[in-house]
Amino acid sequence: MPDEPLRPADEAAAGAPGTGENVCPRCNGSGRTDGAACPDCEGTGKITEGIGGA
Repeated sequence: MPDEPLRPADEAAAGAPGTGENVCPRCNGSGRTDGAACPDCEGTGKITEGIGGA
């Protein structure tokens, strides 16, 4: 949703053209690191990043 705030690892807002949802590379999609919520994805296990490119 475009109204959602960006998480630290997001490259763009959700739904922005040329972006897609991906598994958070820091927590491997679990949403947790060191027994707490992952600081990059804020516990969701997902980030929004650019796709494609040339």
